[in-house]
Amino acid sequence: MAHLQLTAVAGGSDDDMEEVALLGSYGEAEGPSSRTEEEEEAGMRRAQVRVTGMTCSACTGAVEAALSARCGVSSAAVSLLQNRAHVVFDPALAKEEDIVEAIEDAGFEAEILPDSAVSQPKSQKVLSGQFRIGGMTCAACVNSVEGILKKLPGVNRAVVALATSLGEVEYDPTAISKDEIVQAIEDAGFEAALVQSSEQDKALLGLIGLHTERDVNLLYDILRKTEGLRQFDVNSVRAEVEITFDPEVVGLRSVVDIIDMESSGRLKGHVQNPYVRSSSNDAQEASKMLHLLRSSLFLSIPVFFMRMVCPHISFINSFLLMHCGPFRIGDLLKWMLVSVVQFVVGKRFYIAAYRALRHGSTNMDVLVVLGTTATYVYSVCALLYGAFTGFHPPMYFETSAMIITFVLLGKYLEVLAKGRTSDAIKKLVELVPATAILLLKYKDGKYAGEKEIDALLIQPGDVLKVLPGSKIPADGIVTWGTSHVDESMVTGESASICKEVSSSVIGGTMNLNGILHIQAAKVGSGTVLSQIISLVETAQMSKAPIQKFADYVAGIFVPIVITLSLLTFCTWFVCGTLGAYPNSWVSETSNCFVFSLMFSISVVVIACPCALGLATPTAVMVATGVGANHGVLVKGGDALERAQNVNYIIFDKTGTLTQGKATVTTTKVFSGMDVGDFLTLVASAEASSEHPLAKAILDYAFHFHFFGKLPSSKDDVKKRKEDAFSQWLLEVADFSALPGKGVQCLINGKMILVGNRALISENGVNIPEEAESFLVDMELNAKTGILVAYDGNFIGLMGVTDPLKREAAVVIEGLKKMGIYPVMVTGDNWRTALAVAKEIGIEDVRAEVMPAGKADVIRIFQKDGSVVAMVGDGINDSPALAAADVGMAIGAGTDIAIEAADYVLVRNNLEDVITAIDLSRKTFSRIRWNYFFAMAYNIVAIPVAAGALFPFTGLQMPPWLAGACMAFSSVSVVCSSLLLRRYRKPRLTTVLQITVE
Repeated sequence: MAHLQLTAVAGGSDDDMEEVALLGSYGEAEGPSSRTEEEEEAGMRRAQVRVTGMTCSACTGAVEAALSARCGVSSAAVSLLQNRAHVVFDPALAKEEDIVEAIEDAGFEAEILPDSAVSQPKSQKVLSGQFRIGGMTCAACVNSVEGILKKLPGVNRAVVALATSLGEVEYDPTAISKDEIVQAIEDAGFEAALVQSSEQDKALLGLIGLHTERDVNLLYDILRKTEGLRQFDVNSVRAEVEITFDPEVVGLRSVVDIIDMESSGRLKGHVQNPYVRSSSNDAQEASKMLHLLRSSLFLSIPVFFMRMVCPHISFINSFLLMHCGPFRIGDLLKWMLVSVVQFVVGKRFYIAAYRALRHGSTNMDVLVVLGTTATYVYSVCALLYGAFTGFHPPMYFETSAMIITFVLLGKYLEVLAKGRTSDAIKKLVELVPATAILLLKYKDGKYAGEKEIDALLIQPGDVLKVLPGSKIPADGIVTWGTSHVDESMVTGESASICKEVSSSVIGGTMNLNGILHIQAAKVGSGTVLSQIISLVETAQMSKAPIQKFADYVAGIFVPIVITLSLLTFCTWFVCGTLGAYPNSWVSETSNCFVFSLMFSISVVVIACPCALGLATPTAVMVATGVGANHGVLVKGGDALERAQNVNYIIFDKTGTLTQGKATVTTTKVFSGMDVGDFLTLVASAEASSEHPLAKAILDYAFHFHFFGKLPSSKDDVKKRKEDAFSQWLLEVADFSALPGKGVQCLINGKMILVGNRALISENGVNIPEEAESFLVDMELNAKTGILVAYDGNFIGLMGVTDPLKREAAVVIEGLKKMGIYPVMVTGDNWRTALAVAKEIGIEDVRAEVMPAGKADVIRIFQKDGSVVAMVGDGINDSPALAAADVGMAIGAGTDIAIEAADYVLVRNNLEDVITAIDLSRKTFSRIRWNYFFAMAYNIVAIPVAAGALFPFTGLQMPPWLAGACMAFSSVSVVCSSLLLRRYRKPRLTTVLQITVE
């Protein structure tokens, strides 16, 4: 078998059978952590550069080529995953500025990182904080906040999402604190609060019983005496305390217990769940908006009633026309009611508009303030003019009030709708049980009893009791009991899975029918569920490239609308003054100025930049949540956007198209050696290997020797199996793995080779014709041949097969129907590869490809601008996954933190590849509709509001109606995105256009 590797690197994935070999070199390409002695002796310097703008491996190649061509640069390694370049250069010939210039000339942005950033790993030096930002209304606000955050010293990256009202900031805590970031956001005119941080030793505790100054002093005394607490900050108003602690000295549960015991039960501490706090903030925002809406309605309806209904009720109209001094009672009542709406209820619009203008940006609040203030000021002037002259021009107090009311109604509905876009995360959070049963034990290990604790206080090593019908509180290992567990809510696998002693379990899954004792292994942010939630959140925070269009339009939208409004006013006013339209167009109680002003105000009020800003992020947010529910985890909007345009999809063979469960099917000895002795030799050589094929050979040899000779008890079988291994395997010396070829070692002082043709031929061993013919027959039947030589002589071979996944052929056919061309790339020999490809319907095959060559194959397909997806089985495909435009790690299971992949397909099912691409296409079809609605609304509504149809139809849009249209335009876009929640995975019969009778 060409380029077969029989031994995996230690710590590698057991699912891989071909491409473990390059992990070492790939890791090295990402950048060594320290200078080598040779570099120091040669006087070379190492620089680490942050490179922005790279999207695929072609970009890294361009950066590397540009750097290598620069005089004085010794070597350059670029990491796509980390967006960094590690450059070794001669300071006598090149400077850091030259390196930056070379990268920028290649079309990318570059920034030299300080030496401290090179020496310190990211996890220790850079923190990632999530901040809740209130007061943002459109994409212009997002741009303003992002711009301010990126200018702060110590901030490496800042991403703000309008749909979630969240900002994610990567910052150096030695250069800037979270409080300074919050202050900067607030100085920009927005509300800000830290939601959560990546710091491992910080926690926020809520306190029950913290009411008086005496309680606060008691808490201070307790915390001061607690060992391991580095810092604490008590907020008596919110009954919270933020603690910084050394997890090696004191655990979080211990801190809570100490507070409870030392206060004699007066104070009860509990961990504040950041997601629950976020939901609470969303509810508060909706409640606040509802209160404003009710107040506005309560005040606006009487004004509207006095204008539209009262004139037709004689006795009420007579009362309203009575004078109170120089003013009519009706006018005074409208003035007072509308003043409250304008300056009390509408204060939030004035504050937001002021803050935006102060920082040189514009948003929807500016338009609302302009429109309502112009109407209000004109109406007040008309009121005063009528009071002192006796001539009462028309007043439009109700217009100002109704605009604010409709805008608030739209905002309230928008808040509710946006809240529903994050339902996926809320459902995931709700999977975790609130409490857990902790099994207490004495020092001698005997169990002393049970205690119900907060699930957030579980610590690694805790033994927990899980009852039937309850959820597993943390990731861990079963130490006692047998049961079936439903993992569908996390992995998407519908069938329940049997769990017994030593089985791993996932937090948030449902224990069905038996009591289990589990030992917690991962808690908090380390659990699978937390990582999935984090991954979904990160994806929802990211911006799809198509969002750049909306960001650009948002930056110029408001100035354009104001210009159009002024142009509208001037056009109608000048035409009216010159008599260009008949006087009958203007009502008897009005004049040319008022007539023109109403058109102008309608233009300002009807324009809506919010709809454009919400078109992409809301759809991406819903799509990533829907994907998570189907076991398809998307790492960002850019990946979601690229997947819709995939032209080629490249499959790794082993573990992707096949089940990754190799079994030995054939053994043939050509030397006259006994089969048992032959298998003992091969198994002894493979015993030191971690490769899946080695395991298959060991199992086959063990089964051959001991079948029917082991007891029936599982525990006895395990013990006897371990004893048997130590007795029948031969002693091995000088073992070594040869990547892509096989293994070699010494047994009884003689060299044994186990591997493919290349390994046997390179060592000068001749393969007999009979063996060659037998080997060719196996390969033509999609079996992999493993050749064995001992003491320089060929002694036999083994046939190994890896069954194809049952859905492989149908999925390949489905991808073809979707217009995607499938390709198979494998390190296996050509005969086996072609046999497998023929069976599943793939025409394009690249065989005998070394792990490094897979990325090269991808680049070949990318040369003509095609979008290439790579489907691999995890971390060992990292180079190829990173080189592809869309990397999909399939069968990741609980290992969801695969850095190189854009998509993580939790289940080991190829149908999810179709789901991922179909979801991408459906999402961006929805985004295009959103943009169409948003653009069409503004393109049609603004001319109508400006009076373009008035000369032909007499249709004039009142400003209050324009405000209602504006309010509902953004709501309609969010509701359009919410339709993605109805997404269902495509049935293969539908994809294949098969009619099922």
